[in-house]
Amino acid sequence: MKDGARAVVQDGARAVARFPLRAKLALIALVLLVLPWAGWLYVREMERFLLAAQEEALAATARAVATALHERPKLLTYRARSESELRDEAERELRRLTGGVIENEARAREEGADGEIAAILKGLERASSRIWVVSREYRVLALTGSLKRPAPPPAGFAQRALGWLLAPPTEEFDDAIAGDALAAGREIAAALQGVAASRTRNTRDGRAVVVSAAHPIWVGDEVHGAVVVEETTNRIASLRNRALERLLVVTLAVFALVAAVLLWFATGISNRIRRLSDEAEAAIDARGRVTRLTTASDAADEIGDLSRSFTTVLGRLARYNAYLEALAGRLSHELRTPVAVVRSSLENLHAARTPEETRTYVARAEEGLARLSTILSRMTEASRLEQGLQAAVRERFDAAAVVRGCVEGYRLAYAERRFELSLPAEPVPVLGAPDLLAQMLDKLVENAVDFAAAGTSIRISLASDARLRVENQGPALPDAIRDSLFDSMVSLRGEGGGVPHLGLGLYIARLIAEFHGGLLRAENLPGGGGVAFEAVLARAV
Repeated sequence: MKDGARAVVQDGARAVARFPLRAKLALIALVLLVLPWAGWLYVREMERFLLAAQEEALAATARAVATALHERPKLLTYRARSESELRDEAERELRRLTGGVIENEARAREEGADGEIAAILKGLERASSRIWVVSREYRVLALTGSLKRPAPPPAGFAQRALGWLLAPPTEEFDDAIAGDALAAGREIAAALQGVAASRTRNTRDGRAVVVSAAHPIWVGDEVHGAVVVEETTNRIASLRNRALERLLVVTLAVFALVAAVLLWFATGISNRIRRLSDEAEAAIDARGRVTRLTTASDAADEIGDLSRSFTTVLGRLARYNAYLEALAGRLSHELRTPVAVVRSSLENLHAARTPEETRTYVARAEEGLARLSTILSRMTEASRLEQGLQAAVRERFDAAAVVRGCVEGYRLAYAERRFELSLPAEPVPVLGAPDLLAQMLDKLVENAVDFAAAGTSIRISLASDARLRVENQGPALPDAIRDSLFDSMVSLRGEGGGVPHLGLGLYIARLIAEFHGGLLRAENLPGGGGVAFEAVLARAV
């Protein structure tokens, strides 16, 4: 029933809406779309600059032609045979698609004038541009050039592949001049008023954009005509499309590469996290016991740190579970003897017949009760110490003086043991509590006395850097208990002896060492002939 409820809870937790790591990285990859957008804005800005430059170039060409025709009124005189015939010829000129001055038609002007204007236009014409000269009566005096490029470059693979997205400019457009181009053209009207102007318009079929610039032709203080230069924007559109095609191809390639790398990276991270999650779930059974420890990763990243932290936490949890499981057995073992002593003493007391026997049994019962009292006192010693450390007031004192006084007492209390003391000549200032430091040293010396070999000395030393060391000759520390030696309820003592040991002495010593800003550690002496406990305290400044 409990396992089923736990599964339901886990399934409910997994049913919560999740945003996987791969989806987050994919969202980050979409930020790369800002790059083509910025590139598109840059290309559009360059296109505007090129269009402005084209307009200025056309205006310069119109100005150069107009300058060549300044103060030459004979070239600008329109001589006609009949008004209606001249109008028909002008309309035909406006609709011609071929360049050059009209040939094989009735001459309306002198051949010298036509040839001179044609020569001027021929020398100043631009590729894929059309130049025409208009009189102030809106009559075309000359026309040369074409708006169509003679041989547009062939479309490449990228242009053909992306043609649906970027429509290429076409040369298949109607470049005939509209019937009202002269009268309705703002640039021509402005030029005939003496002001240079330009205009952008669409062709009649709307398949191309034409930029035109007009400049007045002056004869004295009067305007006798205008020069109009036209050109399509197909060349700039082709450059724009090529730039956008390259930008699009590079962006797609970079985006695909980055997306593949991010997907590979996210998949690796996701698999590592899932593997760590599975190991963490399998490490603890339904009863909360640690069945196995996870394998700590050696990766030098955050997930590796998380894996090592999980391993450390599970290790501590396993030791704590072992401590809880051993607590009942240790307490039962420690309480069994004094309880048996009290019980047997009371039973025998009922059967006692003489006062001597009564006193003997009462003394044994009191001894058992005293041992029970000692066990209870030591069980609460650690908790009382932890509470007392929180409220303890730190003061500056000389650790050397405290150690000297304690060793003098040990020589009296353990007369059968020899103590060797080594202290620095100068005081060793420490910030803490003298009585707590003495209590820590008591625990270390008591442990050393219990495990020291008979006839050997216990060496106690304090260095000038506040390192307190207690050494004894005897059995070495087993490797299996070294990591948990300073935990609560851990003891290597046997079952013999009249004084109960709950494995709290070194745990209390560790708490006191941490209170003094240091740490407590244990090591085997060289050769394995003993153990040394070293408390590294923080020296007061």
